Amino acid sequence: MTLDEKAELLAELGRAAAACTACDLSEHRTRVVFGSGSPGARVVFVGEAPGYNEDIRGEPFVGAAGKLLDELLREIVGITREDVYICNVLKCRPPDNRDPTAHEIETCKPFLVKQIEIIRPDVVCTLGNFATRTLTGRREGIGRLRRKTIRLEDRYVFPMFHPAAALHRGDLYDDVRKDFEALKQFLDEPPGIEPEPSQMELF
Repeated sequence: MTLDEKAELLAELGRAAAACTACDLSEHRTRVVFGSGSPGARVVFVGEAPGYNEDIRGEPFVGAAGKLLDELLREIVGITREDVYICNVLKCRPPDNRDPTAHEIETCKPFLVKQIEIIRPDVVCTLGNFATRTLTGRREGIGRLRRKTIRLEDRYVFPMFHPAAALHRGDLYDDVRKDFEALKQFLDEPPGIEPEPSQMELF
């Protein structure tokens, strides 16, 4: 599939998301926050849900956590936001930034899965617990799963701390940086690991 074909499919999917009223979040949103970045990205970052700034602008990771993500990508991984694709599990902001409900996740998950299927990245970096659980089915916390590569079919999932963790808890800043250092190493030398049969159906 060419980049232009991928871009058109993503645009079509984005229009479907913008018209979605399948859960109550559609009643509170300012804008749907579908995703942004390169349709040919080698790396896809998946967060939890849009926040206030994202809801206003309709773009993912444009607040403080997004600025830190940009900084870590440039300084450690050696790439920019334009080189990757960024999205969230939920495409609409939950009121007061509360946690997503199981119904909201399951309702919105098909959009996320289709985004990944279109882009076909080498690795999906799940930022935090909700993204990791949604795409792997794992119930362990991100503190235990971070930097443990999980292969699902023809791509890897790479759980990481959400950049917001470093903003909320300064003592986690070094850990967040270490996650990006591990991502850099992974991209330079992808490990050879076998797929986990119990996870194969999730994509």
